[in-house]
Amino acid sequence: MNEIETKSGLASTPGYRYASLTENQLFVAGQVPQDASGSIVEVDNPYTQAAQCLANLKTLMSCYDFSLPDIQHLTIYVVGPRNHLNSAWKAVLEQFSNDVPPATLIGVSLLGHEGQLVEIDATIVKNAD
Repeated sequence: MNEIETKSGLASTPGYRYASLTENQLFVAGQVPQDASGSIVEVDNPYTQAAQCLANLKTLMSCYDFSLPDIQHLTIYVVGPRNHLNSAWKAVLEQFSNDVPPATLIGVSLLGHEGQLVEIDATIVKNAD
């Protein structure tokens, strides 16, 4: 499971798939701020964690021949006070050069990994050429 993704440098996942491709849509698991070894990056830094989530999302999409313009919607989950949301959002703005697709920024109390402050989910659809 997830051979394509792990060969591309993403961490192994515990019993679930990174993605499922259906025609022109890529259904993805929420991306977490893990490096290739599976460690959460910068435990106290929502900006860096958001940037890592987006880097992982970009790698995942490239495994299936999708790219950033194919993102139709983002959901960004952030643990902590409002300044954490602002920091994570800054990383999103920079990744998309201030032209972010429709997005929802949500403050949450807890995410799945110890030290995880950010998770990013996306709706990804390739438009017909």
